[in-house]
Amino acid sequence: MDVTVSNHKQMDYNYDDMESKHGKMVPCQEDRFDSGLDSLKEDEYGNLVEELEELRVANVEVLANPCSNEPWRKTVTEDGDTFLHLAIIHEATEQAEHMIKLSHNDNMLLDAQNNQRQTALHLAVITEQPHLVERLLKAGCDPRLVDDSGNTALHVACKKGSLTSFSVITQNCPRHLSYINAQEQCSGRTALHLAVDLQNLSLVHRLLSLGADVNSVTYGGYTPYHLTYGRQNTEICHQLYEKTDQELRELPESESEESEEECMSDDEQMYDDITFGQN
Repeated sequence: MDVTVSNHKQMDYNYDDMESKHGKMVPCQEDRFDSGLDSLKEDEYGNLVEELEELRVANVEVLANPCSNEPWRKTVTEDGDTFLHLAIIHEATEQAEHMIKLSHNDNMLLDAQNNQRQTALHLAVITEQPHLVERLLKAGCDPRLVDDSGNTALHVACKKGSLTSFSVITQNCPRHLSYINAQEQCSGRTALHLAVDLQNLSLVHRLLSLGADVNSVTYGGYTPYHLTYGRQNTEICHQLYEKTDQELRELPESESEESEEECMSDDEQMYDDITFGQN
C-alpha cells in the first residue's frame, strides 16, 4: 500500500498564549501545537512529499517482533517528525492507520516525540482525528507523555474543548486516570483548570465524574473554583464552590503586595532622597 501525503493543506497549530487571569505564573514557552513544517523550504518540502509518495509499506500481518527494519520506522525529518507524525498532520488516514497497525506495542515509534516533544497522540488530538486517537491508545501509546509546554494529550483536548478526543482518551486509559490531575509544567494548571477557563460545562462535568481534584492549586495558589470569579457560567461556579474545601474558597493573598518602594514610579524613586528645606 502506498503511503501518500496530500500537500493541499498546510496546517498551523499555534495557539495564543493562555495568560493567567488571576495571578502570576511561572514563565513558560509559548504553547505551540505546530510541528515545524513551516520551517521547510519549498524544495525541501517537495522532496519530502516525493519520498513519501514513493514509500511502500508492505501489506503484511503484524509482526511478532515489532522492531523490524522497515525504513519508514526510522526516517525522521529535521523537525523530528516521523512518517507517522506526517501522515497524521496531513490527515493521510489510511496510511496512518496501517502504520499504527504494524506498530502495535512498538513504543519507540508510537511514543516518538518531535522537536517540540509532540507525540503522534498529541498530533491526532490537535488535528481532531479521534479515530486515530483511539487506534493509537489501543496500540499501546503512552497518554502521560508531555510536550515542551508540559501538556499531555488530555491537556490539549481540554484546551481545544474537544469532548470527543477527551472521551476517547479517558475511556481507553482507565489504568492511567491519575494523569487527569497532572499539572502543566509552566503554570500548574490541571485539566479541570483548563476546562473551567474555557467555561465548558460538559467538560467540567466529565472531569468531576472521573474524580478530578477540585482542590488542586496552580503554582500561584489558585483552585479551579477561583477561575470562576467574574465568569458568566454560574452553574460551574456553584458546583465547584460546593466541592472545594472551605479553606481554599477564598482567593490567595495578592502577590502584588509589594513594598512601598517597589510600588513607586521611576520618577518618584529618582527624587525620593531629596530633602526640601524650610524657608
